[in-house]
Amino acid sequence: MTRSTRQRADSQTQHNEGDTSEEIDLDDVDPEDVVRTSDGELIHEETGLILEDDQIDRGPEWRAFTHSERQDKSRVGAPTTKTMHDKGLTTTIDWKNQDAYGRSLSSEKRSQMHRLRKWQERIRTKDAGERNLQFALSETDRMASALGVPRSVREVSSVIYRQALNEDLIRGRSIEGVSTAALYAACRKEGIPRSLEEIAEVSRVERKEIGRTYRYISQELGLEMRPVDPKRYVPRFSSHLDLSEEVQAKAKEIIDTTAEQGLLSGKSPTGFAAAAIYAASLLCNQKKTQREVADVAQVTEVTIRNRYQEQIEAMGLS
Repeated sequence: MTRSTRQRADSQTQHNEGDTSEEIDLDDVDPEDVVRTSDGELIHEETGLILEDDQIDRGPEWRAFTHSERQDKSRVGAPTTKTMHDKGLTTTIDWKNQDAYGRSLSSEKRSQMHRLRKWQERIRTKDAGERNLQFALSETDRMASALGVPRSVREVSSVIYRQALNEDLIRGRSIEGVSTAALYAACRKEGIPRSLEEIAEVSRVERKEIGRTYRYISQELGLEMRPVDPKRYVPRFSSHLDLSEEVQAKAKEIIDTTAEQGLLSGKSPTGFAAAAIYAASLLCNQKKTQREVADVAQVTEVTIRNRYQEQIEAMGLS
């Protein structure tokens, strides 16, 4: 892309040399017609002229060809993170009672290091607000680990909790409830399907309180939440049920067909996905009972029967 752009710029320059009457006034250039390449050049798309070619190398002054070389030559620490109350900027004292050479410390030095660790933990939080934030983020990390969600969800959850804290939305509510609601909101924003029932299993608060707190903070913070796509639950539920790719594809087809007819409106996405998987298993001769599907999806058998009946009628299979 850069080479072709340079060629266009060269040809345009030659053309301009032949016809000096055609010039471009930089003040008249539309910003939407200007693009910046990966090399750092600012180019006018219509004419191909290079408006700015100052390139700054923002990388390190050293070179490394392997991961171990980069680790040895790097002089910076870990990046800052919102998942820690101090954003990871404070230091920690290692729990190992060894010196730099790996030799064990004397009893006097071990006692001294124990006292230093204790005071280090105390000074990391200067007031009750920071201690509460530290507890909330540790709860978020614990629940995220139990749910097996990626680190991006933990980061988003921490950001949402900090926003709720800044807007004074925590007052009158439990720290566990708000941190759990923030984690559920982060799962939805990142497209990681986790139902309220699954969140409630790893939380220390009840499902009703999680749902109530989630609705409150999402409304107050203006979080734009799209409806959960039932197809996102199909791979995980099918994996727990040991169903094949054929069943998964059929279940997604059932969801697409029935959703187009408006059957999904007002229905639980987990129950809708569970019924589609049950119907697909019957159609593909890999039958699973309603009880097995209901246990995996954490819905009732009645929900599966009702959604299943609606889906097969919409598909014209009844």
